[in-house]
Amino acid sequence: MDELTASIRKLTEIMFVNADIMLQTCDPDYILCDMPIWKHVYHMLHSCDQWFINPNEYTEPDFHVSGLNSLDIPSEKVLSREQLSAYLESVRDKIMAYVDSLTDERLYEVPAGCKLNRLGMILSQYRHFYAHLGNINATTIIATNKWPRVVNAEGKCGRSASGLFE
Repeated sequence: MDELTASIRKLTEIMFVNADIMLQTCDPDYILCDMPIWKHVYHMLHSCDQWFINPNEYTEPDFHVSGLNSLDIPSEKVLSREQLSAYLESVRDKIMAYVDSLTDERLYEVPAGCKLNRLGMILSQYRHFYAHLGNINATTIIATNKWPRVVNAEGKCGRSASGLFE
């Protein structure tokens, strides 16, 4: 694997580890901006699933219904932590397989129908993913007065290297 794609692989793995910790520690029913946290989690994962590779070659997950990923539209359908965890795993597997197929040279390619090159799409999803992950973790901190453990770019944690909280 090339140098840049190896870095992307490592940072993407860490991103999904942090998402798993976030999902295990959050209160799915906590309301943030008029929407339950489970919906924020789904929005974050759905966007990564759709936009990390190519939104023009995307198929919705089998359980998806119209508006489920929108933070502006209330949903009758509710996703459980278990459903979100399974979706996280499927998105992780899909994204990691994609990252493993990349070369540094391919990062410059603009996928069909997209405005950004592959690197730009990846970076924009890191930004979006971590913005939501931070918001969700903040609700956990507010509700529990505990800081969910976060793995940094070096693969290290803050005060605690194990467990779900720092």
